[in-house]
Amino acid sequence: MIKEFKEFIKRGNVMDLAVGVIVGGAFSSIVTSLVNNILTPILGIFLGGIDFSGLSINIKDATINYGLFIQSIIDFLILAFCIFILIKVLNKLMSVGKKEMKEEAPKPPIKKEEVILLEEIRDLLSKKDTKAVKKTPKKRDSKEKAPK
Repeated sequence: MIKEFKEFIKRGNVMDLAVGVIVGGAFSSIVTSLVNNILTPILGIFLGGIDFSGLSINIKDATINYGLFIQSIIDFLILAFCIFILIKVLNKLMSVGKKEMKEEAPKPPIKKEEVILLEEIRDLLSKKDTKAVKKTPKKRDSKEKAPK
């Protein structure tokens, strides 16, 4: 069982996933900081000095912090947009690499019109020769009797 677990861990997919989760967590904290420290204050200026994180409703003893929820939605949208842009750039880079590889492949030489015509004539002559061979009478053996 331990051997299977080691093989599972050594697979590239698991390692790629682990790296992705770690980088995603770090990226998420960067985006959260961007939203909290830059975008939310700018939105607050445009909305008349409203700070989302302080928005809440008090109902009896309960406090509903809907401002924090709005801030989380903004975090998510910005994070999703950043990932979208990142994937779009990576796809563009990968497609450029594929185009370069396709361009490097040697192209077959283009035949001149005279060569194409000569090949067609050769093919027609070879067909004519095979028909002529079929029409020529068979040679008779000396043992066969001649028709009367």
